[in-house]
Amino acid sequence: MIKTNTPLRPTLLSVSIAAMFAVSPAYAQESETASAETEEEKIQVVGRRISTTEVAIGTGEVTNTLAVTREALLSAPGGISGLKMLESLPGFNVQTDGALGLYEFGNSVNVRAFNLSQMGFVLNGVPMGRSDAFGGSPIFRYVDNENLASVVASPGAGDVSAPSYSTLGPIASYYSVDPSDEAGGMMSYTIGDDDLNRSFVKLETGDINGFKAYVSRSKTDSDLWRGPGTIDREHIEGKAIYAFSDETTFTVSYVANDFFDYDSPSGTEATFDDNYYYSYLDAIPEGCIAPLTGVYDFNQDGVADESDFTPVFTGSNCTSYYEDRVNVRDDKLYSAQLETYLLDNLLFTGTYYFEDKDGYGVSPDSYSNTLSIYEDQAAAGLDVVHPRGVQYGLSSVGGDRKGFVADFNLTLDAHDIQFGGWQEKDTYHRTQQRLNKTGGSADGDVIWDEVAYYRRDYTSVRETTQLYVKDTISLMDDNLKLELGIKSLSVDYSLDGYRDYDDYEIDGEAGYGPQSVGGKFSNHFLPSIGAVYTLNDTDQLFASYSKNYALPNGTDDIYDNAVSFEPDTPEGEEADNIEFGYRTNKENFNAALALFYTRFDNRLFASNVLNPATGQPESFYINGGASEAYGFELSGVYQPDVFKKQLYMNANISYKNASLVDGFGSNPEGSALADSPDWVMTGGITYEPTEWLVANVSAKYTSSRYTDYAETYEMDSYTTVSAYVDLGGVNPFGMPENVSLRLNVDNLFDKEVLSFAFVGSAFYRPLSPRNVQASLTVAF
Repeated sequence: MIKTNTPLRPTLLSVSIAAMFAVSPAYAQESETASAETEEEKIQVVGRRISTTEVAIGTGEVTNTLAVTREALLSAPGGISGLKMLESLPGFNVQTDGALGLYEFGNSVNVRAFNLSQMGFVLNGVPMGRSDAFGGSPIFRYVDNENLASVVASPGAGDVSAPSYSTLGPIASYYSVDPSDEAGGMMSYTIGDDDLNRSFVKLETGDINGFKAYVSRSKTDSDLWRGPGTIDREHIEGKAIYAFSDETTFTVSYVANDFFDYDSPSGTEATFDDNYYYSYLDAIPEGCIAPLTGVYDFNQDGVADESDFTPVFTGSNCTSYYEDRVNVRDDKLYSAQLETYLLDNLLFTGTYYFEDKDGYGVSPDSYSNTLSIYEDQAAAGLDVVHPRGVQYGLSSVGGDRKGFVADFNLTLDAHDIQFGGWQEKDTYHRTQQRLNKTGGSADGDVIWDEVAYYRRDYTSVRETTQLYVKDTISLMDDNLKLELGIKSLSVDYSLDGYRDYDDYEIDGEAGYGPQSVGGKFSNHFLPSIGAVYTLNDTDQLFASYSKNYALPNGTDDIYDNAVSFEPDTPEGEEADNIEFGYRTNKENFNAALALFYTRFDNRLFASNVLNPATGQPESFYINGGASEAYGFELSGVYQPDVFKKQLYMNANISYKNASLVDGFGSNPEGSALADSPDWVMTGGITYEPTEWLVANVSAKYTSSRYTDYAETYEMDSYTTVSAYVDLGGVNPFGMPENVSLRLNVDNLFDKEVLSFAFVGSAFYRPLSPRNVQASLTVAF
């Protein structure tokens, strides 16, 4: 593929890192008699785009816990995906398709030894479940950047209280802002490349005798960056809080996300070398029309004549038309949270939630592929109809998820005891079938009562129970904090219905029929131990160990393989996480350094096989035994005195060595984990010369990585650069101070490189080109 230019890496990244540690300013020692108020007002790194320092570096946490707070989120491009908000945190290698990252099948996250499906996500105390595009609850469906207060992430060892059956350590918690005490609101409008148009409107009630609320709506419309097709997203959020007293509050939240987009194809390296903008076609190719000899008796009158139909859209390239490749999701999340003191020293937080999921995806199927399956199912007596041409490949996804999280916090002298639990029932219904269209054309109307063949129709259920207890002990005049925790996780999994082709028919004979399969996954002893030692007013040491257990990766894909026997229940995935670290928060810089080791047992590896019907990769899972990763993560901000707090530099460096402990198949032990770069580095320079101007340039370097476990396919390293300028606030020009204008540029130097890989294959997606957008915001 196209080689990258490396000079940007030393100039933007290495210089930023060196600057953080090259200067050793003298720091005044605070008096032992300094008041708490004085300590709160101590001089530290400040800026309109710097995350709140203590939260950003995880002060007081026993694990490497880092955050992007509202100050930094204000600089993000309008409408970006919730996953892209993790890009600036150390250890997280985030790859998304397009400048906004909204395409669900073009997302990947890799952190330490884990991928996206092995992370846990929580929104305002509500667990988000799995991140699968089919049947899951990925975080990016449920957040708008403008409503976020912070994104707090632990790349290796999340707290035992975090509700999740998918995490093997990493946890990302998203927190929305509370309604304002003042009535008002804001309006924002964004335009940009690819015909981007996005509006955001938010209205606030202000505080009305203890009640306050807001409601917001965003609407995003854009073209795909390559090929025909569009993105259409309507997103509504509401939040209301009523304070019964200083000790008791009740919060209700609502999120609705209506999403529609078109697919774009993946391809081999040679494909994108030849055409970087390779895409589906905006018209049906004439060459795909190939009339068959003879007429099929569609009206079933016993005679094939002119009143019947002859399939004509039978060429293999008839499936390259874009209109039959869409994704539709309609998701709603309701939650209610009560926070109250049951006793003076006992705080209770209870969160109930209900999620309603609906949607479908479509990909075309060729006449020849459909015909062979139709003939077998027709011979087996199924109610199927002869294919008319190109088939409408419908996959429906729906269901609901409901649960309750109960947390108790008891304070007893030097002990802060937390305990609680979580219960959830997640019901998922999936169907797959191929339907005829009028004229047999991909551009025709769907004939809903003409099913050419059936593939899947099942319901899977996950019933989860998690219990935990944690004691935080303060010792040595509160300079040493110990955390001792343990949790228990149990998931009952069942799948009922038609799993795949062989449940419908086998070689023209009756298949196995609908089946009931499943298993129970549990581990009742998952300990965590941590400590943080405060050296002085600015420096801390921390260390932690945790054991985590998760429902096997891709459980539906494991159980929906149609075989004559019930498949063995796979072992639950397990991981041990160890960290040692140091953090500092001084006048001119803050930083956090973590050393980590992760051991991963019973790992199910996602691999991919090419589907001949669609020409695109589809996932399946392989038990690969154990893997491990070790390395370090470093992040910080430096603000030189010489620039009088008008300029600051931030940088993150992550290094890891991630490999197979056990080989599997043709993949030898010791080989690198797929899609796992050794180095990921980000760095930026922000300049605030006046109250009305903020400007930033930042860069991200991703080292080369293999896309399979046998180290056969390798992706090049690359560096991307982005920038923004924000104008608004107090100004000498007489402009309204409640109006701001922000210009964002993604991939500033228009880098062309492969950035996303389907693990286990030689299929990729390219990095989107330079993208410019402008956002005008008015607060009132």
